[in-house]
Amino acid sequence: MAINRPYRRPSDLPAVIPVFPLAGVLLLPRGNLPLNIFEPRYLQMVDDVLAGDRVIGMIQPRLGPDGPDESERPELAEIGCAGRLTGLQETGDGRYLITLTGIGRFRVVAEEDGGTPYRRCRIDAREFAADLVPNRGEDAVDRQRLIATFRAFLDANGMETDWDAINRASNETLVNALAMLSPYGPREKQALLEAGDLATRSEVLIAVTEMALAREGGDPGSTLQ
Repeated sequence: MAINRPYRRPSDLPAVIPVFPLAGVLLLPRGNLPLNIFEPRYLQMVDDVLAGDRVIGMIQPRLGPDGPDESERPELAEIGCAGRLTGLQETGDGRYLITLTGIGRFRVVAEEDGGTPYRRCRIDAREFAADLVPNRGEDAVDRQRLIATFRAFLDANGMETDWDAINRASNETLVNALAMLSPYGPREKQALLEAGDLATRSEVLIAVTEMALAREGGDPGSTLQ
């Protein structure tokens, strides 16, 4: 989904953004994330960003030894991804169906105190400036191995996909879409988010999928080499 406003440098992002803490949900640059918004505080958040810069930060609760913080007001992970609100549909029953398109990752500097029922954070995106350059580093992705891993996962789970669409997708689109759609837990999703570059994210995704196949009794070695 196209973004009307370009984000070419980290300073193009707002210094303070609303954040949506959600465990196990991943947004990546130029990926599209559909969300069903129904809690009053997040309905207000959507109304507010529509009247402003349309940027929302997706972030996971902080991960501890036993998983994500599940308290009413969880501590937040240090790194999230900012997205622009690019789609909105009113359902007629008080909900919004929205789409966020990923812009780039950020590090939380501090949480802002009060003022809104939803949470807001001061962010710094400078270390993730490369996220704002489309397709950067995609030539280093081992596309053949990634697709072979994906095929093995589908076969092991009796699933099908649109191979024409897969073959047409750029390496960036393929890696980020598969990472976002992957059925893995919060810890794996955070590792995919924090991967240093596209090729590293692809390698993390391959490794996690191979481990999942091994646990399920598959034989990834014969399929993925």
